Amino acid sequence: MIRDMLQLALFIGLLAALSPLLGRYVHQVFSGRRTLLHPIFGPVERGVYALSGIRPDEHQGWGKYAVSLIGFSIAGFLLTFLVLLFQDRLPLNPQGFPGLSWHLALNTAVSFLTNTNWQSYGGETTMSHFSQMVALTYQNFVSAGVGIAVCAAVVRGIARNESATIGNFWADLVRVTLYVLLPLSLIGAALMLWQGMVQNFDAGVTATTLEGGKQFIATGPVASQISIKLLGTNGGGFFNVNAAHPFENPTALSSFLQSFYILIIPSALVFLLGEAVGNRRHAWTVWSVMLALFVGGALWIYFNELNGTHLLHQFAGGAVPNMEGKEVRFGIFGTSLFATATTDASCGAVNAMHDSMTPLGGMLVLFNMLLGEIIYGGVGSGLYGMILFILLTVFIAGLMVGRTPDYLGKRIEGREITWCMVALLACAMPILCFSAVAAVSSWGTGALNNAGAHGLSEILYAYTSGTQNNGSAFAGLSANVPVWNVTLAAAMLIGRFGVMLSMLVVAGSLAARRKRPVSESSFPVEGPTFGVLLLGIIFVVGALTYLPALSLGPIVEQFQMMRGMVF
Repeated sequence: MIRDMLQLALFIGLLAALSPLLGRYVHQVFSGRRTLLHPIFGPVERGVYALSGIRPDEHQGWGKYAVSLIGFSIAGFLLTFLVLLFQDRLPLNPQGFPGLSWHLALNTAVSFLTNTNWQSYGGETTMSHFSQMVALTYQNFVSAGVGIAVCAAVVRGIARNESATIGNFWADLVRVTLYVLLPLSLIGAALMLWQGMVQNFDAGVTATTLEGGKQFIATGPVASQISIKLLGTNGGGFFNVNAAHPFENPTALSSFLQSFYILIIPSALVFLLGEAVGNRRHAWTVWSVMLALFVGGALWIYFNELNGTHLLHQFAGGAVPNMEGKEVRFGIFGTSLFATATTDASCGAVNAMHDSMTPLGGMLVLFNMLLGEIIYGGVGSGLYGMILFILLTVFIAGLMVGRTPDYLGKRIEGREITWCMVALLACAMPILCFSAVAAVSSWGTGALNNAGAHGLSEILYAYTSGTQNNGSAFAGLSANVPVWNVTLAAAMLIGRFGVMLSMLVVAGSLAARRKRPVSESSFPVEGPTFGVLLLGIIFVVGALTYLPALSLGPIVEQFQMMRGMVF
């Protein structure tokens, strides 16, 4: 246990040390200032602008920014959908895989477009190398870039004073892709290759087993995709078992590094906010709230999985860890750290089967997503999701003390709160409505491999993962049928763009508002008091919205497990 706690301390230390540095760098990038990488990527950036006709100094209002975002997303969806549909007619298909069915191609295209990477298929048995690289890896870059670009626009809305603009979508997308995502993904790929991850263009190899039989082992361009899937909180694995596969996650060290790579950009973006508004103390307060939730979640999973189950205790005559669905080379702590990181962020990569966790362990990864994946969260989406809760906290606290609510010199009015509530409903409604319909429908229950409370948890987890753009799953659900693929695609789109567009409206509204000097009468947004208030609002909103559903799923399952019931 001491070794496990030291690993956690090392993880937190690295995150705390590197996040402010990366945050300042990202602020430089979005400010258009020169960086160390400009001699390399500057000519490329200017070339992209020249070829595409982008004028980076032409700033957009929130409406034009949103239209640009939607237009780019539609084009990306069509490209991905067509590549997947006709992959059998395209090159780099040594396996001879057929094109995907229309509903699977639709689900997958929407999934990667929305930074969800939900996979209703087995990667190594379904996708050609061309599809993996041109369709999926491409979307891993640009979907992450879109999220970070919107985050930068929201931050500008807070920082600017009586401005009609919040930036230029095209310039933001180009800059974050070239100067942030591309270099960091190259470093990540090199680290993964060092640890033994596969990278080639072969169909695979045939190995002789210990029993003398023959086994085909798929290979391909793995490292290049895995690096950006983690860095961009995408999550889609090259292999069906994702980061539990030894070619995708070879060692305990690679698992630790992958957990870190999931959180480094979301963590750094908090300090982008601090740099932009000139208040680093506020950034550290928000970061500390996220850290408290992260550490609490990691320890919750760790101790629940370490203590195992009631029946396991009876069988073994003592406390035995729950190792079902876990890799021995990662152990309980490595699994707990990875599971917490991947569901705190909207990543969805897994190094163990979340379906095999104890009921309370599974409830925690589910609850991480239900909160909106704001515990660092997805790249970009985590911060603007947390800003949503910050605005609610400031507004509610202002009403409680009889003070006009303001945030960093900007008065918070009904318009901002209305759109924040629209964003919250865009998350909650698809989860609860689709889950309710599936739970009472033959197509919903027919996809389950488990009955009772755990079956409901599988349904709830699927629509939560889709709506919150995570992509992980309880593995007992067979979702590759038209109705599941279509409804999950709808949930992904609503969850992604419902929140994103709502926060762009908020950004535009705040940008146009006059910024008042922060004084002693202003509402303090740094320090322990504000941190506790923010934590309280997050838990109250999460509990009021989702506790009834959780009580019918993992909480009931926990009581059943304590009585010695099996499913």
